[in-house]
Amino acid sequence: MGPDRERDGRRRETVRAVVYVACGAVLLAGCASMPDSGDLRGVESTPRQDAQVRVFALPPHDNAPPGQIVQGFLEALTSDDPHYETALKYLTARAAKQWRPDASTTVLDGGPTADPVHAGSRDDPDDYAATLTGGRFATLDSQQSYKPADGQYRETLHLTREKKSGQWRIDDLPQGIVMGKSDFLRNYTSVNKYYFASNTPTESDGQPVSVADPVYVRKKVDPMTQTVSSLLEGPSRWLGPVVRSSFPTGTALKKGVTSLTPDDQNRLTVPLNDKASRVGSAKCTEMAAQLLYTLQDLTPTGVDEVALQRANGTQLCVLGKEQAEIVAARGVVEHPEFQYFIDGKHRLVRVAGDSLEAAADVTPVPGALGEGEKQLRSAAVSRDEDSAAGVSADGSMLYVGSLVSGGSLGEPVVTSQGATKADRLTTPSWDGDGDLWVADRNPEKPRLLLLEKGAGDPLEVRTPGLDGRIEAVRVAADGVRIALIVEKDGLRSLYVGRIERDERSAASGGASREKTAAGQRTGERSVVSVLELHSVTPQLEEVTAMSWAGDSRLVVVGREQDGVQQMGYVQVDGSTPVGSAPAALTGVKGIAASEDERLPLVAYSEEDGIVRLLSGSKWQKLVKDGSAPVYPG
Repeated sequence: MGPDRERDGRRRETVRAVVYVACGAVLLAGCASMPDSGDLRGVESTPRQDAQVRVFALPPHDNAPPGQIVQGFLEALTSDDPHYETALKYLTARAAKQWRPDASTTVLDGGPTADPVHAGSRDDPDDYAATLTGGRFATLDSQQSYKPADGQYRETLHLTREKKSGQWRIDDLPQGIVMGKSDFLRNYTSVNKYYFASNTPTESDGQPVSVADPVYVRKKVDPMTQTVSSLLEGPSRWLGPVVRSSFPTGTALKKGVTSLTPDDQNRLTVPLNDKASRVGSAKCTEMAAQLLYTLQDLTPTGVDEVALQRANGTQLCVLGKEQAEIVAARGVVEHPEFQYFIDGKHRLVRVAGDSLEAAADVTPVPGALGEGEKQLRSAAVSRDEDSAAGVSADGSMLYVGSLVSGGSLGEPVVTSQGATKADRLTTPSWDGDGDLWVADRNPEKPRLLLLEKGAGDPLEVRTPGLDGRIEAVRVAADGVRIALIVEKDGLRSLYVGRIERDERSAASGGASREKTAAGQRTGERSVVSVLELHSVTPQLEEVTAMSWAGDSRLVVVGREQDGVQQMGYVQVDGSTPVGSAPAALTGVKGIAASEDERLPLVAYSEEDGIVRLLSGSKWQKLVKDGSAPVYPG
């Protein structure tokens, strides 16, 4: 068969698969009967336009040959059947008992392809096998956490003809489910679960800070109940070491509760099991805040109030959306008042965040960094906007100063010995606890450094598993996640890592620090590490710039191999969030976004200088002569 005929054949099989799923969904009279011959090809379904239509696959019909059994089973995996009951009908009784569809989900670039063939000898006509193949795109683990994937998928389904019924059925198969990318996008939606940072110096002081933990749930199979159950089960394995849940271990929905729905006042009642029956009121309101933050974007109108119930039906607590912001911070502690950048005179300047005007609103910041005492090439502003850090024009020195008129800089807090500008300090970044991060790119001694409260001797952060040199650093507002651009062999990729702090003394000496919430004694320093770095832009060969742009989202500028520069959003798990990318902009060298998604993007373009993208509009030029835009953080 020539390539054109093969493509035509696959196209016919794909269309035929879609028709049968649709016929099964609405049970139309006069639907075509399923084919009883032909080999198995891709079963990628066309995304459906009606979000309210639920898709159900057809069960196997009598005397269906092996090819149709395999194809029908794969189609059933992409249906909206809550418990895969139709898929189970394609299995033998023993295989149905052993199969665990929730163990994992493998997403392929296209639909899985297979050709059933005789598996046994020529004398045994009742023994078939089908090898499923395809290019890996992503996986979901048993916790529904997403991870990009590559390479070839290759798994085998074995079929046998049951002696009693004479019907072909699958008797051996891999755990989990497999589907093509377009079916995955039709079936699943990303949801942020929220937990509280437990691994920061000020964790027990004041409000707990929420941390987003994205998972994927089946969008037409009671996503609210799925999401609540996932939240109760606890954080993902990757995030777990640095967050806590206010729900006691073992908390689950009350036995018998199968579905949760808000009432007409957008109030959601959540009955819990006995594990949560004895929690106090403060802990209960934290639990309710976790739920409110988690469910905020799951419905068009959101959930305005959560009521938690004990197993006996009595009320534990009630919390409204406005009260939740008092109970726990949503990562972003304060709404940024200004956007900042370096002007043509190498000073740190700012523009009001809500201003629609351009150059007239740009003013130097108060203090030495705005007065031009030291020429700067990049800067970072603390999240309370009281302090700032600036890197000297040659990249060798890092200064910290107060944003108060008349303040002086003093001596640099970090000095790099790199031979060239490209081998010296990166743009710094402040975390939510007021600590300052910066990377020294000196090839002789590359380091990631942390300055507690922006002062004192820098602490070298451990980065086991880091393969390459850090080119850019951005710490999330929650203080437990960090984004790094890492260069290796001329390629730059974006990684996200987990920040862990150990109470043991660091091996190296250093300035003393007063006792913190983590319990360190005076004179000791915590060991800080960035662990389990994972790439979130595997498709990009060159990442130019990045910034946090939400609770679990970053904005990234980069290009694919031999491609043009592009700008888009990416989730911390490596998936692409739903929605449009920012308007195109050429020659982008720097990008800044706020974790408050309502605020505009700010970029530095070689052609246009400092520009800003307000919601629903085009890029607006602020000043031609400027660079290195940043928001507080």
